[in-house]
Amino acid sequence: MADDSSSTFQAGQTGLIVRIPEAEPAVRAWRERLDPSARAGVPAHVTVLFPFLEESRIDPLVHTDLAEVLGRHQAFDLRFERCGRLPEVSYLVPEPAAPLIRLTEAIAERWPEAPPYGGRFAEIVPHLTVAQGQQDAVLEEIEADLGDRLPLTSRVSSVELMVHDGAKWRVRASFALAGPAPRPLRRP
Repeated sequence: MADDSSSTFQAGQTGLIVRIPEAEPAVRAWRERLDPSARAGVPAHVTVLFPFLEESRIDPLVHTDLAEVLGRHQAFDLRFERCGRLPEVSYLVPEPAAPLIRLTEAIAERWPEAPPYGGRFAEIVPHLTVAQGQQDAVLEEIEADLGDRLPLTSRVSSVELMVHDGAKWRVRASFALAGPAPRPLRRP
């Protein structure tokens, strides 16, 4: 989860992510040094929605609604072949981006009080942050290193609800996406 300001995360903040464990070997060392979310306990991920609702609002009804909204979306595969950049940020580009954008839009539609990126940006740009707050020379070094470690692929079959406890981000719940369409039964 991006922390685009220099402020720290706040207790009770929540976010929804898709974990990308296949990226950990390539990005872990960079993220631990240069991404505040990694130091705060967030694994390699693509953010679905941050910030989400305050923890005090996360009740059984919200869990039920999240399961319903997310369960309408099929699991999908992502491929990471290249790096992208935002100002002072280096990230891995997930392709295709459309399924991630649809997840974000579905959650934001259900909870309009929680717009993507807190409403700061008009466009949804799915990304796996590797480093932020860095000068171009550092970003170029990261991108050269990662170029040798790509491509990588990941199966996205769930979305995790993360909660900040004042010190670290913790997984509070995981919500399954729909599995592959069932195969028709063959009759003997």
